[in-house]
Amino acid sequence: MAPESAAVEFRIDRRSGVATYLQIVQQTKQALRLGVLEPGDRLPTAREVVEATAINPNTVLKAYRELEREGLVEARRGLGTFVRRALGGAPDATAADAPLRTELADWARRARAAGLERDDVGALFTAVLDSTYGTYSTNGMNGTNGADSAGRSHEGDQER
Repeated sequence: MAPESAAVEFRIDRRSGVATYLQIVQQTKQALRLGVLEPGDRLPTAREVVEATAINPNTVLKAYRELEREGLVEARRGLGTFVRRALGGAPDATAADAPLRTELADWARRARAAGLERDDVGALFTAVLDSTYGTYSTNGMNGTNGADSAGRSHEGDQER
């Protein structure tokens, strides 16, 4: 009898512009960061993912190979693909993140009540992350001062 797969379901957004295999990689990493997947968990088989998402099996295998290349998972012949290591902070990061998660959920509800669409919230959140962490994104943000490509400032947006 084969080991049971961890409770992770991949959701593919064909309109996102992100390659399907990268969506699987990103969702797996997110599950690792949030503690949904832990070392020792088995990922769904390529067949299970194909049945759930109607994507090509080679796409799933490409994603799993990328995760293996990064040292996050390992393929065991005849058994499946298993998580090797977690991502994120301390082993009890989920408990430590609980207050922040609650605040963020409250903020997201307020944003929705204020009429912001999901994409608006994503763009706003990305802008704040970029300005806070000084990173560059691929959505037109320059990341140096929290202003978008039109020059609008996003500093302090988290307080709106």
